[in-house]
Amino acid sequence: MNELVIALGWIGIFGPMALGAVGSIIGCAVAGQAAIGAMLETDGGYGRFVGISAMPSSQIIFGIVIMFSLNQEVTATNGGGLFAIGFLAGITLMMSGVWQGRACASAIAAAKDKPEIFGLSLAPAAIVEGFAVFAFVFALVLAGSLPG
Repeated sequence: MNELVIALGWIGIFGPMALGAVGSIIGCAVAGQAAIGAMLETDGGYGRFVGISAMPSSQIIFGIVIMFSLNQEVTATNGGGLFAIGFLAGITLMMSGVWQGRACASAIAAAKDKPEIFGLSLAPAAIVEGFAVFAFVFALVLAGSLPG
């Protein structure tokens, strides 16, 4: 049983980075595809479309910082906590990256037809980012309370 808890602890340490990367990859790909489509239909302003498509990349950064915060010796005492914090934060980062990418794709689609709403169209993507920041902060705070 202790071996399982220790294995789960290791998953918890590296899970936020891996799952955050998956979310960032999917989110940037979805938004990037929308940016490419918008560039075919507009005569300028390409930089803003490319910039928006990179917004979901922050989830991997959050995941890396959480991974380093959780990195410690894994024991039967702390393995469950490492798994719970890391895996749940990782799932949150992954989903945030995916949905932020979809929100960015919608912002790109709206801004290509109506450029004056460009800034306002980013609000949903920023709100999704806020939830990723909440998970990030909570994971960091909880990481400090784990037994060593």
